[in-house]
Amino acid sequence: MPRAKNKVASHRRKRKFIKLAKGYWGERKNVWTIAKHHIEKGLQHAYVGRKLKKRSFRSLWIIRINAAARMHGTTYSRLMFALRQNNIEMNRKILADIAMNQPEVFTAIVNKVINR
Repeated sequence: MPRAKNKVASHRRKRKFIKLAKGYWGERKNVWTIAKHHIEKGLQHAYVGRKLKKRSFRSLWIIRINAAARMHGTTYSRLMFALRQNNIEMNRKILADIAMNQPEVFTAIVNKVINR
């Protein structure tokens, strides 16, 4: 009895990987073993990149808040401490956006929590 290899499923699986390799250079786009390796490596980098993106955005927000806070005579850490003391629940993303796009609102927030 002949050995069954399930050609349809394996062909579809290979075709899916080759489709993901579209745009790669040289043999990476059309040789199965090489394409498979580079696709898996690329997906690993994409997974790590999604985690690093969160880290870098938080860092950017902190830098923006600190710069705006220093323009008002305080620091990032003092401002965040004062916000916590006054029970103002505002995340860094929103606070950084306010600091950049609405400086008068940020000034009002700083004056409320720092210069009570």
